[in-house]
Amino acid sequence: MGSLSNALKRLADASLAAIGLFFSTPVWMTISLAILLNDGWPVLYTQPRVGLGRRVFLIYKFRSMIRDAERYTQVVYATHDDPRITRVGRILRKTALDELPQLLNILKGDISWVGPRPARPEEVVGYLRDIPRYDERHRARPGLTGLAQVYGRDYADIREKLAYDLQYVEHRTLLLDFRLCVKSCLNTALGRWDAARLSAEQDSSVTPGSV
Repeated sequence: MGSLSNALKRLADASLAAIGLFFSTPVWMTISLAILLNDGWPVLYTQPRVGLGRRVFLIYKFRSMIRDAERYTQVVYATHDDPRITRVGRILRKTALDELPQLLNILKGDISWVGPRPARPEEVVGYLRDIPRYDERHRARPGLTGLAQVYGRDYADIREKLAYDLQYVEHRTLLLDFRLCVKSCLNTALGRWDAARLSAEQDSSVTPGSV
């Protein structure tokens, strides 16, 4: 993707994020109230992530787990039936609405609408050491959604997800971004993220080279 395309992508990111924030205000209020009634404060939580050029930033999400889910443990990643996920959190994850506050990250320029999902710093340290070419994913601004999220398995091995990320980094276009945004919006609007992930789990023909 050339410098002009990158500039157009950034302009589109910021413009659409601002529009999205304006029109999603009622959704923010509804989700916030649901979280407060279900499990109390806080509504949002932040987490350090690694972005473009390995810059560390704070990502925003609606809280979908119990409060202080990792207070007494090291980093423990969510599983399909994780008991730490609240009742409201399960709905948020099914529809991916827990990601809605990342519109703020897009507006700030931390992430884009489409790109490799940003990993946590402690993950990146190990991946850089153990996985060849992992650092190449930091050539692109991370995204709210991406090839691995739309076409990959939810709990796939990091190497499988990296294959999708590298395909995106090497072949990204504004048209591909548009296609991935449309698919992601449909999955969210229809609550189809679980079905999409299950389909990817069952369909071994969906590979990075085929999308």
